[in-house]
Amino acid sequence: MLEDMNMKFNKIFVAAVLLMAAVSCDVNPVVEFGSDEKKIAVGAEGGEKSFNVSASGSWVAMTESPWISISPANGRGSQKCSIKVDSTLAYDQRTGVVRIQSLDNSDEKMDFEVVQNGFDYQLTLKDVRKDIEDYAGYDERHFEVKVKSNVDYDVVLPEGVSGWLSYTKSELDLDRGSRPRESVVRFDWQVNSRDIERVADVVFKPKEDVQMAKHDGLKIVQKGSVPIPVGTAAGDSLAILSVSRSLGMFTEFDTNEKMEYWSNVKLWKEGENKGRVRYVQFFMFKTVEEIPYAIQYLTAAEEIVIYSNANHFLRSLSTGEHITKLTNLKRLTIGAYGLTELHPDFVNLKNLEYLDISSNCFEEIPEIITPENFPKLRSLVMAACQRYTIYDLSNDKRENIGGFIADDLREKKGMDTFKRLLKWNNLDTLRLSVNYLQGELPDMKNEGLPTWTFEELKDSLATGLTELPVELQNVPKVLPNTKFFAINFNRFTGMLPEWILKHPNLDLWAPYSLVFQQEGKDRDGSNAGFENEPTSLDKYYELYPNKKYNPNNTSAK
Repeated sequence: MLEDMNMKFNKIFVAAVLLMAAVSCDVNPVVEFGSDEKKIAVGAEGGEKSFNVSASGSWVAMTESPWISISPANGRGSQKCSIKVDSTLAYDQRTGVVRIQSLDNSDEKMDFEVVQNGFDYQLTLKDVRKDIEDYAGYDERHFEVKVKSNVDYDVVLPEGVSGWLSYTKSELDLDRGSRPRESVVRFDWQVNSRDIERVADVVFKPKEDVQMAKHDGLKIVQKGSVPIPVGTAAGDSLAILSVSRSLGMFTEFDTNEKMEYWSNVKLWKEGENKGRVRYVQFFMFKTVEEIPYAIQYLTAAEEIVIYSNANHFLRSLSTGEHITKLTNLKRLTIGAYGLTELHPDFVNLKNLEYLDISSNCFEEIPEIITPENFPKLRSLVMAACQRYTIYDLSNDKRENIGGFIADDLREKKGMDTFKRLLKWNNLDTLRLSVNYLQGELPDMKNEGLPTWTFEELKDSLATGLTELPVELQNVPKVLPNTKFFAINFNRFTGMLPEWILKHPNLDLWAPYSLVFQQEGKDRDGSNAGFENEPTSLDKYYELYPNKKYNPNNTSAK
């Protein structure tokens, strides 16, 4: 190797001599020829080092290593020089030789080594700790961590943080060999509604089994929220503000006023809950998450209304578990939120008397909505659960369109679901309008239901009758207590059953607008509508003459 180097250096020397042959020089004192360095060590990142050349005459500095450059590369007399070394692309050490050669005397020369270590395996973070707030707007709940590494890696989250912490890792491009490259890991976090700190020790694990020289981890620390006093008016006010903030409401509650003066809030005026929230409404907001944690502190509330989420028809959300803690609720509205499911614990709301989950994105009637699960429920409203308005279902191939499309009465599951609602005797209100329900309504004659009796109907029948007219005999008693029944603007076809046409409350149902009126085409391409829709209610009032409106009959039902 040295012989080859000598030959190359000799060629360079000859060329340098020819270039400087015309240069005359004065006689100088004898100076020991050489360099003050015997070996120069440089890190893997490269860099610049200085050395001194000692000479009485002209000289040239040479190297055959392309990753080493010398400045100046020639001179006369003693002089300070510098070596620049490029960053390496290797994990292993590399060595180069620098020769200082006299141009006046070919025998005067000196070699010294330049040694550069390779890169160690490393994975380092710009910041090894990140502190985050308990709350921020949805679009602000994230941060990025810059990772410098020369080995690919996985991000490992500790157990128990999946509910509030997630990440997205950018691709690591190791296009420069062992030289560390930068990648970015984005962390997304959720609101901390609890008053305790949350900590996550995140591990960055090399995908290869290598010995790491530098290896950082990341500690994420999230503040706890302001404690909410349980069972107090002060706690209720803080809970309302927290829910409003988490939902991203477009208007805020006026904290400069006492809670009793807040819009859309009503308080108990007396009793053990005096001063606490009895009613609250949250509306016009933007969230992509379940109902916030702090809702569970409103334990004295009888009614809660949550309505109008931005772009709700594009959402696929669950109620979450937190609202299911409010077992004293009697009335609940979660409308236009983007719901596609009710949390399994929703059945805890045994005291509900009124439930409105309209304008959501359900594709079937939730299975947990049964009379057994909600024994006190009187009003059930599930209207307009559609993502899109589709007139002809047979000519549209889109999926996930919302509406109760899965509860097709032409199929057993859909029919069973619908019959379950029709057998709910305690319901005062049942609204299923605008839901893509399709098929033929069941006649309910073989469902084990009782039939209407004379005693139940006599006040509406003609005076003097002592028994049911033949036309009203053997009519199943479906939804006997329902005063408001709406199934309009679905895709029902076929025949109207007797239990509708002869129902004693039909006149209260505004049937021509809320029952009979269907629209569009079903999945088979059939025009929606009933084949036997009556042109008037004359025959109905012949059966129930005392129900027909008569301004002169003050006893009319």
